[in-house]
Amino acid sequence: MSVLRPLDKLPGLNTATILLVGTDDVLLQQLAGSMLKEDCASELKVHLAKSLPLPSDVNRPRIDLIVFVVNLHSQHSLRNVEESLHHVDSTFFLGKVSFLATGAGQESHCSVHRNTVVKLAHTYRSPLLFCDLEVEGFRTTMAQRLVRMLQICAGHVPGVSALNLLSLLRSTENPSLEDL
Repeated sequence: MSVLRPLDKLPGLNTATILLVGTDDVLLQQLAGSMLKEDCASELKVHLAKSLPLPSDVNRPRIDLIVFVVNLHSQHSLRNVEESLHHVDSTFFLGKVSFLATGAGQESHCSVHRNTVVKLAHTYRSPLLFCDLEVEGFRTTMAQRLVRMLQICAGHVPGVSALNLLSLLRSTENPSLEDL
């Protein structure tokens, strides 16, 4: 069990692999199912993990995109993501990591404040997406977006790289460090 690096493995031919990291198995499986239903020119592989580090496995494919899923209703979910981040090589944060916050629709039930997740994403210079994964329509839309991001991160979209995607996802509306 070691640090996860983006170039540890050779890329598979026409294959794109995403790793969803989070504590809510049911939501992750539903999101993975929605992603696999999407029309994709590449062979799409979705791997789920409760936390990092991953067990040492010689047969594990190269990971093209890591999505850390934070459930805003669970402090445990946030702590799990924070601990897992220590097992990711810094080069992954050059456009191949994203954060997904779920459960923001029921703000009265949230035990993790939105600003906490915003600060986390800002610290790691990674995009933050909000989606209520419990609603099927929202989950389907998020699956489409993640598949498109994955294709870019895997290098299957000509003329666009993971770094280009990172700069496109950074909005001018992102709060400055002083505002946080």
